[in-house]
Order: sequence, then C-alpha cells, then structure tokens
Amino acid sequence: MRILLTGVSGFAGAALLPRLLEQGHEVRALARDRARVERALAYGGAASLADFELILGDTLTGTGVSVAMRDVEVAYYLIHSMEPSPGASPAEPFPARERASADTFARAARAAGVSRIVYLGGLLPRDEYAAAGGSGRTTRGASPHPQASPHLASRHAVERILLDAVPDSVALRASIVIGARSRSFRFLVRLVERLPVLALPAWRGYRTQPIDERDIVEMLASCASVVAVAGRSLDVGGPDVLSYGQMVERIAELMLLNRPSVGLGVTATPVAARLAAVITDESPELVLPLMEGLSGDLLPADHDAPRMLNVELHSFDSAVEHALCEWEKLEPLAAR
Repeated sequence: MRILLTGVSGFAGAALLPRLLEQGHEVRALARDRARVERALAYGGAASLADFELILGDTLTGTGVSVAMRDVEVAYYLIHSMEPSPGASPAEPFPARERASADTFARAARAAGVSRIVYLGGLLPRDEYAAAGGSGRTTRGASPHPQASPHLASRHAVERILLDAVPDSVALRASIVIGARSRSFRFLVRLVERLPVLALPAWRGYRTQPIDERDIVEMLASCASVVAVAGRSLDVGGPDVLSYGQMVERIAELMLLNRPSVGLGVTATPVAARLAAVITDESPELVLPLMEGLSGDLLPADHDAPRMLNVELHSFDSAVEHALCEWEKLEPLAAR
C-alpha cells in the first residue's frame, strides 16, 4: 500500500522506515529538512533517499501536507513538537503547537480520503484512565484528568484530533521506548554515564513498562493493515514492570558501572530538569515536560496490543543490551 510517513528524521520514523520498505509498501515521507533526513538515515544505514519519495513540508504551517497526502492509504503521525520548529514563536506553548500541527495533518488526511492514521502517543497515569478512555477504545471527546501534566495531556489531545478525523485510525500509547536513538533512553544513559552518584528525586518510585524499539516498530508496522485495531487506542509496554529508580539502576548494571543511588525526599522538577539537561547535553524544552509527566505510575491498562498485533515482546534487559550495542556501533559510550 502507499504510506505517508512523518517524523522520518526522528527516532521512531527512522526506525520504522526500513521495516515498511521490507514489507513492500510504497513509502512517501514528509519532512522539513532534507539534511536532517539524510543524517537520520546515515545513522541507521538501513535505508537511503533512493528507497522512498521525500516531500519537503511542515505540518505546523501546512506547507506540502496536501501534496504529501495524495493517493495515500495510511498516514503515520510520528511528530512531537515540544521544541519550537524553525520559524515558530518560542513563546507559543508547545501544546498549542502540537494541536495546530495535528489539526492540519488530520484535515489534510480526511480531505485526501486517507483510510487510516497511525499515531504513537503516550500513556497516562493509571488513576486518569477513567477520564481518558483507558479501556483500550477511544472515547470521543474525553479529556484527561486536570492533574495530567501538559506533556501527557497534549499527547492525548493530539490522539483525539487524529482519531476523530479518520475513524479507522489507530493510536499506540507508550511510555519509554528503549532504543539507541530514543532521546528518553539516551537521557537516562547519559545520566548514568556522567553522575558518580545517582540522586533520584521522589518520582523514582513510580512504575512504568519500558518497551523495546524493535517491538514498537513491529507494532507500528502491523497497525497499517490489522483490521481488528481500527478505531482503537492501544496501551503498549514491555513485559517488565519497573520503577524509574530500578530502571536507572538496571541500566547502570548493564553498562557495568557501579553507581550508588541516593533517594531524595523532594521532586523540585524545574530545578532538577534544568540541571539534568545540562549534565546530559539535552534540551531543557524536552527534559522539563518529560519530568513533569512523572506524577504517577505509567502502566498499560491492559495487555491486548501484543496479541492483536502479533508481536512477541523483548525483556527490559534484552532491550537495553540491544540498544547499547547499536549505539556503540556508531558512537562511543565513555563508560563502556
């Protein structure tokens, strides 16, 4: 089938592209910057610009979106807008940018007769699922609990915009994806690598189920054609339930590092996020919203997705080992 893929210069899109090509799909990508796409493809080495059609455009401004949608059957929305795009106002809150970008994409998909949008979003804290359609089926018009962080609430708002526009669409909700290019995973690895003592804030006890990049890629690829998932929002996670503290400590062990940890009694998110961004050379605009989302357990409400999409899950240890090996093929890890 003919597929439109956004986010190809990012982690998820670049990982999904070669899998879609392997399955024989005709892929068209929409991206703002050709050079960034080339760098992303060079990092993985599994595909080249000759393997697919590239349309330059921007979902925020609408440039090129209608052209990219022509004759498309399935459109992947793998865009995250926490950091301002070139030309966007830095003062504009990222949830407003995300909603505007999703609305432009959704309108173009509906106008072009796209059959399905596939979206990768985020889990919500467990006590908020009653308000946000946590049964695994999308609740049209439902809103997340007022306590949800701006980041998580924005993810859910984008999900609603996309699925309301094209009813047979599919949303996968995940927490941390373990992969060599996943910025969340790289952030944790850099903390472990650069801090001799791991000072873990109060959110260290909250639990989640990180998922292997290979598993999320297989699920995303299957979402293009599996009839049973039409119109659904599916929670996804790996087989291991870990607290954030356990996750960080396990990464240290798998990196063969002795990193004692100290639990802090406070969160102090604004200060901690900015300090962590400096330590890891990461963007504060990314780190702060992510840390603000650590307000409770981020666990799947059910475990239907692997069965429905026919994906066998990798363990957390296997996911981390694979990600670190892929990372080291292309750039050094100082601690290994």
